Amino acid sequence: MKTATENLENDHNYILQLTETMEKIAELEEPHVADLEEVVDLIRNFADGMHHTKEENFLFPLLGEKGFSKEQGPVAVMLNEHTQGRNYVKGMIENISLHKEGDKTALGKVYANMSGYAELLRNHITKENNILFRMADNVFSEQEQQDLLTEFVKIENANLPAGRQSFISRIEKLAGNYL
Repeated sequence: MKTATENLENDHNYILQLTETMEKIAELEEPHVADLEEVVDLIRNFADGMHHTKEENFLFPLLGEKGFSKEQGPVAVMLNEHTQGRNYVKGMIENISLHKEGDKTALGKVYANMSGYAELLRNHITKENNILFRMADNVFSEQEQQDLLTEFVKIENANLPAGRQSFISRIEKLAGNYL
């Protein structure tokens, strides 16, 4: 039986692949702007839009029902890091736009935000996979895991006609160009 936490960990594999790709892009003197925009789109729609939605709308509230506070402790840390990630993405978007307008300093800021995001997410994913999800596995029943998984699949299929697989294909294509 596949569990909800396994579903989230599987997402993490692709998010980590995306962060590795971002780090390779950040080594380039002059990247393809379309690839920078693709990275941002994938973060906003897959990592944040789909994956973090599953956590914030379903996993974290159920953990709250089990006594895990949103104001302190592991769930609070994860929510804070989601916000930090969104701030890095905002920095990427703003500076990609400035770079396209000819600002010579903007690319360095894009890369700084990409690197910050990649480091944040690597650490974030380690904490979720090894601590938070194991805690969830210990307090959720099999039925709760299945109910969460059902909700996760609904979110995955609501994003695009091809669902989650479309995002994965895009991540793998981008990674194939750089890794």
